[in-house]
Amino acid sequence: MSAKTATFKAAMIQMRSGLVPAANIDAASRLIAEARAEGADYVQTPEMTNLLAANREQLFATVVEEKADPSLAAFRDLARKHALTIHVGSLAIKHTHDRAVNRGFVIDPQGEIAARYDKIHMFDVDLGHGESYRESNNYAPGESGVLTDLPWGRLGVTICYDVRFPALYRALAEAGATMLTVPSAFTKQTGEAHWHILNRARAIENGCFVMAAAQGGKHENGRETFGHSLIVDPWGRVLAEGGTEPGVVMAEIDPAEVAKARSRIPSLQHGRRFEVVEPLAEPARLHLVRGAE
Repeated sequence: MSAKTATFKAAMIQMRSGLVPAANIDAASRLIAEARAEGADYVQTPEMTNLLAANREQLFATVVEEKADPSLAAFRDLARKHALTIHVGSLAIKHTHDRAVNRGFVIDPQGEIAARYDKIHMFDVDLGHGESYRESNNYAPGESGVLTDLPWGRLGVTICYDVRFPALYRALAEAGATMLTVPSAFTKQTGEAHWHILNRARAIENGCFVMAAAQGGKHENGRETFGHSLIVDPWGRVLAEGGTEPGVVMAEIDPAEVAKARSRIPSLQHGRRFEVVEPLAEPARLHLVRGAE
């Protein structure tokens, strides 16, 4: 059996990140060690693993540039220590004097950074009931989709709100992704309404595994996240799901299921380019000329 078809164990690390990066790293490290002890080959942490800041001032008093970030250094050490692929869902990383980036990292078992991805779609929303977010006030958006090759297939890297933009996932799948990742800090309100539907839809329409580590519960900054880390197979079946508490959510992944799903519904092969025709200024009409034969 080739490496690309061998099964492997994936673990989603569900967290409740707070205001102190060192404490968040410690919490993630314990859960990663637990996952490795249970046989995990690939682990994923959620969006904003290192920090869920209370406000802009606290964010920029804490974040540092990538080369100086202690969280990233710690996860690289953990990958080497455990001989494990660690996908850090995202870290808040200083970009300019007044902007950070929401950046994910895939780290190989040698501790080398195999891929970086800056979240493309900014969560600027008004949810009602006093719940409003303006991610673009503090973060610069990314501009590129990112893929990386793992021993078990090609990984498409995304973050949280990206999941509402299916064209990104189709582009990653058309570029060879067999696994799509959605590390997240979904709000409780939107998670209850949309989390399962969105992740299962991205899996089904692309014939890919979807792996989504989540933040869950009430955080120090007052925000409440949905949790329910998910692993979904290419047919849309939920293989593993968390609750709202921190912990490890694991499933065995069989890459051969991608080919099986795509052979049954080959939608990636059936996609066609098309143009959208604008509505006419006035509707076309059939004019009847009376008396004409």
